[in-house]
Amino acid sequence: MNGRNHDRELALLDEAWLIQRAAAGDRCAFESLYRLYFPRIARFLHRMTRNAQLIEEVANDAMLAVWQKARTFDGSCKLSTWIFAIAYRKACKALHALDEPLEACPDDCECGPGCQPERLFEQLRLGDAVNAALDTLPLAQRAVFQLTFFHDMGYAEIAEVMACPVNTVKTRLFHARRRLAQLLADQLEERT
Repeated sequence: MNGRNHDRELALLDEAWLIQRAAAGDRCAFESLYRLYFPRIARFLHRMTRNAQLIEEVANDAMLAVWQKARTFDGSCKLSTWIFAIAYRKACKALHALDEPLEACPDDCECGPGCQPERLFEQLRLGDAVNAALDTLPLAQRAVFQLTFFHDMGYAEIAEVMACPVNTVKTRLFHARRRLAQLLADQLEERT
């Protein structure tokens, strides 16, 4: 067993212990889960909603549901899958309840402090193009794309999160990739 797999297995055991303790009412264990998952959920929701207020509200609602439903977690899937499914459903409900357009939030640039201005500009421009292209995707395709590429989930996990068949996940991802390739073709040509 390589070191990465061993570390991942230890993390999963820690998470299993934390959810068991939270189910027994241990607030410290839940606080640890909250600190572990809130940033991950917030990143997912940011790409899904682009609304800062909604992100915090939905992430907190999702984590509250985790606290309240910790006893119902049966281990039939990974804890992360269960938590992301809760967050996804909460986000879908919140988005359907909105009667105003979603605001676009600029992403933080991943360019370091010593970065050349031209490179920084190019990164920001490409990031804006990717975000704009993602925003054009239907919610279900956008969520599948994000869970695949930004949260490293497999088809089966995504199917559980989104409560749909694996083939639906594959189809949504296929259409998302095809649409993004069309929308970003000009950006990609300029970079080569």
